[in-house]
Amino acid sequence: MSQLQPYTGGGAVSSPLSRQGRAIGRIVGGAELATVRVVAAVHVQQARLDALDQVTSRAMQGVALVAQAEAQLAEAVPHAAGRIRHIANAHTMVLAGEVASFSRRLPS
Repeated sequence: MSQLQPYTGGGAVSSPLSRQGRAIGRIVGGAELATVRVVAAVHVQQARLDALDQVTSRAMQGVALVAQAEAQLAEAVPHAAGRIRHIANAHTMVLAGEVASFSRRLPS
């Protein structure tokens, strides 16, 4: 029992082991915080991509429906085919603009 030393109370001087422990704790805490930030950024980016996928998918469906109507109407009224094509093209351009505008408006 000669190796046991009595506790003298936490003096102002800290041991090298406790300083190392605190330094390691700060490193681990910083690494955990950095990891949480990266994971949060991934979740935000995934949500942005999901929203953009939905808007783009809906726009493509709209273009397909208009193209189908365009073909049917142009077959039914050949003299109006040029005007119908112009309206269908305008519709497609508006949807493309909306998709591009939506992606710019998404929060970062």
